[in-house]
Amino acid sequence: MAPTERKSLLLPFEKPLAELEGRILQIRQLAEQNNVDVSEQIAQLEERAANLRQEIFSGLTPAQRLQVARHPRRPSTLDYVQAITDEWLELHGDRSSGKDDLALVGGVARLEGRPVVILGHQKGRDTRDNVARNFGMASPGGYRKAMRLMRHADRFSMPIITFIDTPGAYPGYEAEEMGQGEAIAYNLREMFGLQVPILSTIIGEGGSGGALGIGVSDRLLMFEHSVYTVASPEACAAILWKDAGRAAEAAEALKITSWDLKQLGILDQLLPEPLGGAHADPLKAADTLKQSLVNHLQELCGLAPGTLKQLRYQKYRQIGVFAEDAA
Repeated sequence: MAPTERKSLLLPFEKPLAELEGRILQIRQLAEQNNVDVSEQIAQLEERAANLRQEIFSGLTPAQRLQVARHPRRPSTLDYVQAITDEWLELHGDRSSGKDDLALVGGVARLEGRPVVILGHQKGRDTRDNVARNFGMASPGGYRKAMRLMRHADRFSMPIITFIDTPGAYPGYEAEEMGQGEAIAYNLREMFGLQVPILSTIIGEGGSGGALGIGVSDRLLMFEHSVYTVASPEACAAILWKDAGRAAEAAEALKITSWDLKQLGILDQLLPEPLGGAHADPLKAADTLKQSLVNHLQELCGLAPGTLKQLRYQKYRQIGVFAEDAA
């Protein structure tokens, strides 16, 4: 990666670490040019950099975790599919609109030899790719395509794996005209009736109904630096305070982090990320995800369809705390 590209991908809170790593590189280059042994000094600085990285990433605020979740190099659905599956065949179209929504991808695969259906949101790597994939914001056709693939899985008794990574469903006029709300609501209802195991993993940004449209599951997994929220902090701040600049304050109040959701009883398993985020070591992150999915599938595939549906229903009935006014 070129230095200019590396600099452009730095998150604001990573700058002190980048400056230290830059000093290490500069010292190493000067030492090589002058044939001087500075290995001891380099080792000390590298240890200092490792400690600084650990300190930074162990104390991130919710707003900073959101920045990590949105990192342009964070592994996407197709990255994980290629890394964890033995075979993969992408399927296209919702058989309704005549279009194929590139913001939501899906297909059939083999995971450790087991046939599965995998689907998930797909963001782009650069501006052109993001425009083509609508920044991971699916249209009604995308959710109808997802439902078509899930019915296929149900018909052939294949477990369903979904990867969530979207700021929300596409809010444009055309999407509303095509029935965005109805498409998501339909998926929510139908997923409760599927008789095969469903595993959902939040791999990046899980936002609003766009995430829920493929998020009804028997087990909800979430990467350490991912977020899950009813609305983006920017939208929340704009609605509550008419000031999107208070997004960091909204992120704190919304309880969007994996630890918040684990404490609230929404999350079933928190997946640790490599130090520096999943983008720092994508293969290690993929190994963690694969092992978790395989373990959960082994447990869930041993349950009868009726038991699966009942446990899924109970899981969502137990989410939330309610209080009634004595008056």
